[in-house]
Amino acid sequence: MIRVRRSGERGRVDYGWLDTRHTFSFGEYYDPAHMGFRSLRVINEDRVVGGAGFPPHGHRDMEIVSYVVEGALEHKDSLGTGSIIRPGEVQRMSAGKGVMHSEYNPSQTEPMHFLQIWILPDALGLPPSYEQKAFPEAERTGSLRVLASPDGRDGSVTIHQNALLYGTLLAAGEKIVHAFGPGRAGWLQVIRGDLEVNGTRLSPGDGASLVDETQVTLQAATEVEALLFDLA
Repeated sequence: MIRVRRSGERGRVDYGWLDTRHTFSFGEYYDPAHMGFRSLRVINEDRVVGGAGFPPHGHRDMEIVSYVVEGALEHKDSLGTGSIIRPGEVQRMSAGKGVMHSEYNPSQTEPMHFLQIWILPDALGLPPSYEQKAFPEAERTGSLRVLASPDGRDGSVTIHQNALLYGTLLAAGEKIVHAFGPGRAGWLQVIRGDLEVNGTRLSPGDGASLVDETQVTLQAATEVEALLFDLA
């Protein structure tokens, strides 16, 4: 069964410096019908103007994955980490027993567009940690490249949950297939482009839960960038 979450149905808050869309209930946007999907708790699509960002704030007991689409994201945290995340790079911060961090657009003139993803961990009170890795376009083009996994397979970032995150870039007309193991389900999030998932058409910003689908076929109608979650 495929259940579509259209882009325009998401929660939206525009603060001027931040235009954010919430796939699931988050912050000021409360939606009891969309509280997450399995261990996937948050997908926020954020656009931040030049020089703005999120001042230091705390998190705990959450796996936080940041995926930059355009621009750059400057990260600093109480672990002593300071880094810049750019398109093609994925950041994972395990908040564990508690961590403070800030996120800013380091450019004064160019906007920044990124997705922040929260995944519930498989244990509470873990030591906080940080990881960042690059995934070149060539590795994501025409394929599903694993970006995050519980065992760091194929050079992916490691998350404390039985979940896999894949990234893909597809040319118009290109098709890929992914099989789900027994009892597993998926969430597909379209970043740009139009594609069909098992015959259901999705557009930029759309998401879809995939339940009782033994495999999923992604057929690109235009150039596509998308994320696929494979969840226990």
